[in-house]
Amino acid sequence: MQFFGGSEISPSPPAPTASGNNGHMMYVFNRNGVCLLYREWNRPLRTLNAQQDHKLMFGLLFSLKSLTAKMDPTSAAEKGNLGMPQLPGQGCSFHSFRTNTYKLSFMESPSGIKIILVTHPRTGDLRESLKYIYNLYVEYVVKNPLYTPGSPIRCELFNTTLDQYVRGIA
Repeated sequence: MQFFGGSEISPSPPAPTASGNNGHMMYVFNRNGVCLLYREWNRPLRTLNAQQDHKLMFGLLFSLKSLTAKMDPTSAAEKGNLGMPQLPGQGCSFHSFRTNTYKLSFMESPSGIKIILVTHPRTGDLRESLKYIYNLYVEYVVKNPLYTPGSPIRCELFNTTLDQYVRGIA
C-alpha cells in the first residue's frame, strides 16, 4: 500500500514544463538528518565535500521549517511541536523556493522522510512529482526485504527508475 495513493505505483504525473535537462540534484533525508540518497544529474560546480553539502542542505531545511512555523499566523496550540513531521496539508510549511539560478522543491512525509529536488528555476510545481518519487521509494526501497531502514539507499531498480523519471520531468 502506498502512502500517497493506491496499491500500485500510479502512472507518473504530467511533467512540469521547462526545456532541456533541468534536474540538477536530489537528496533524501530521514527524520534524523541522515542523507539516505544523493543523486545528481546536472551539477557543474562542486564547492563542498559530500558530507558538508548534506549538512548544509539539512540545516537549510531545518531553518526554513522553523521560519515558516514562526511566521504561521495560527495559534500556538494549533501549530504542534516544532520539528515534528506533519501530515501533508497540515500547518504552515513551504513547498519550494526559487532563485535566479535554481528552484528547490521539498516534501516531507509523515514518517519524516524529506525529499529535496533542485531543478532549473523555470521548472513548474513539483509537488505531485515529489509524491510520485516518494511512492517509488516506498515500492522499491521500503518494501525491499534486503533494505535496512536508516541505511543509505543502494537499490539499483529504484535508482534506474528515479533517473528515468527525473530526466523526463527535467
